[in-house]
Amino acid sequence: MILSATQSVLGLASGALVGFSLGVVGGGGSILAVPLMVYVVGVGEPHIAIGSSAIAVAANAAINLFNHARGGTVIWSCALPFAVAGMVGALLGSTLGKMLDGQKLLALFALVMLVIAMLMLKTRARVGAPDVRMSLSNLPAIIGLGVVTGTLSGFFGIGGGFLIVPALMLATGMPIINAVSSSLVAVTAFGLTTAASYAWSGLVAWDLAGLFVLGGIAGGVLGTRAARYLADRRGALNTVFAAVIIAVALYMLARNLWPS
Repeated sequence: MILSATQSVLGLASGALVGFSLGVVGGGGSILAVPLMVYVVGVGEPHIAIGSSAIAVAANAAINLFNHARGGTVIWSCALPFAVAGMVGALLGSTLGKMLDGQKLLALFALVMLVIAMLMLKTRARVGAPDVRMSLSNLPAIIGLGVVTGTLSGFFGIGGGFLIVPALMLATGMPIINAVSSSLVAVTAFGLTTAASYAWSGLVAWDLAGLFVLGGIAGGVLGTRAARYLADRRGALNTVFAAVIIAVALYMLARNLWPS
C-alpha cells in the first residue's frame, strides 16, 4: 500500500503509543496496533494490518526487552522455555487465522480483548516471589501455557503480552514486574513467528511496519522508564489500561455490527 503524508504521521504516532504500552506493561502492542492500523491509519485489509503489526510489535518488544534486561528484571530460565513452546502454538494459530474472514477475525479479536481486560483487572494487585526459577514442578505449566498463549497469539496476530503476563504469573508465581519484563521474550518470539507466516503470504505493508517501529523506539524508552517508576502502582496502571482496552474493544465490535 502507498501511504499519504497524513497516514505516515499517524503511523509514527500510533507506533509510539504501541511502544509505550509494551514498555510499561509488557503487552498491548497488537491489541492497540491492529485497530490503530485499521481505524486510524486506514488499512483496508485486516489481514495486512495483522501481518504488519506483528512485525512492528516484535521489533518494538525486542527493543523494550533490552531496556528491561538492563534493569535485571527478566527471569530468563522461565521466559525462554515459555517462548519456545509458544512459537509452536503461534505457527499453528497464524495458519488457522489466515483461513478466517478478516472482518470476523476483528470481531473475535475484540471479544478476546474484553477477556484480556478482565484478566488484567483480576491480577492487578497480585504479589509474587521475585526469586522464582524454572523447575521440574513448574515446567509443565510453563510449556502448556506457552503453547496455549502462542496459539491464541498467532490466531489473532497479536504479540500476546496481556495473555503472557498472567500466564507467567500463574505458571511460576513471579511478581508482575518480572512477568512484564519476561513476557517481552515471548512477545518478540510470537510476533516474529506470526510475522513470518503473514510475510510468506504477502500480507505485510513493510513501509507502515517500519513507521510503527520508528515511533515505537521513542515510545518504548518512555514506557520502560515509566514502568520502573510505577512498579509499586501497577494495580492502578493496569486498571486504567484495562479500561482503554475495553473501550477499544467495544468500538471495534460496534464497527463490525454497524459498519455504516
